Amino acid sequence: MTIRLNNQAIDQIVENMIQMVDQSKHQVFEITEEGRKEYEYLTKELESTKKKVKEYIKKGDNLEKDVKRYRQQLALVSKDFNKYSENEVRKVYEKTHDFQTKLIIMREEEKLLRQRRDEIEIRLISLTHILERGEELVAKIAVIFNFLQDDFKQVNEMIEDAREKQEFGLKIIEAQEEERKKLSREIHDGPAQMLANVLLRSDILDYVVKKGTPEEISEEIKSLRKNVRISLQEVRRIIYDLRPMALDDLGVVPTIRKYVDRLTEYHNIHVEFIVFGEEKRLNNKYEVALFRLMQEAAQNAIKHSEATEIKVKLEILKDRLILVVADNGKGFNPAEKSDNSFGLIGMRERVEMLDGDLKLITGKGKGTTVTINVPYSLT
Repeated sequence: MTIRLNNQAIDQIVENMIQMVDQSKHQVFEITEEGRKEYEYLTKELESTKKKVKEYIKKGDNLEKDVKRYRQQLALVSKDFNKYSENEVRKVYEKTHDFQTKLIIMREEEKLLRQRRDEIEIRLISLTHILERGEELVAKIAVIFNFLQDDFKQVNEMIEDAREKQEFGLKIIEAQEEERKKLSREIHDGPAQMLANVLLRSDILDYVVKKGTPEEISEEIKSLRKNVRISLQEVRRIIYDLRPMALDDLGVVPTIRKYVDRLTEYHNIHVEFIVFGEEKRLNNKYEVALFRLMQEAAQNAIKHSEATEIKVKLEILKDRLILVVADNGKGFNPAEKSDNSFGLIGMRERVEMLDGDLKLITGKGKGTTVTINVPYSLT
């Protein structure tokens, strides 16, 4: 049954969406600001902790010299015991014991400071990426907010009836919320769990150091290193999915090449990347757009097509850029609405912002080919 809404109801829906998007923008901004305050606080604490670590190292080294000196005196006294009074022997022994005790306490405090320093550094890395993602979300929501306020009439021309307008607006909000959930879930299930395991293994290592054999200590250290290495790999994967640093440092071609290798590794699917033309840096706006379009098309193929092979081709010509993503999957009927329709709408809008065009060739059982053609001058 088709639901028809009058103009007043449609206006109310649009107004509600605008309010929800505006509220979301403020909420994300507040969360980002709280994270920024924590980042500033932890940065100061990290500087202070590093300074204390250096001080403790220096003091500990001095104490070790004192301990060594008094041990030598103690050995001398013990060797010629008859030459010294009981009081002199006792003083040397007590002094040696006092310095040894201070050294043990100093080294333990130094160890705790080092652990705190490492914890702060890990937290700062996590906060950095959360802040970057928060700023990106604020910017995206601001675009959506302006879009809903100023350009909704243009959307009416693309959407056939009021129900589709509702779905489109709600999809925007759902995508935003899903992005937040995904980021939170990845951090919780990945690095957070692994770091908790590292902390647990460090406690076990502490016990083994006190009670275990050298072989057991070595095994625990190897296990701890393995967990830290896995945690680091997971953090890097999340960072890469948010925004590959290689995109800014190396450009779109090396970034796509690395991303394709990751897809092959993680999804057990053959992904081939071919480049035609001069491999050179492009305008940042075009590099970001091409990478995101390739990423969206490849992810759609992996999630929906059941493909066993994906081919990515990038042509860098003198007057245009051509990106092709083709898969040998099951394809679909473009006239039928599906879960990836919203993704295609977003891709078309991104291409139109670059004055380009997107062509989709597909059909049930025929695979899918996405061709993106964007004007660009290599000057």
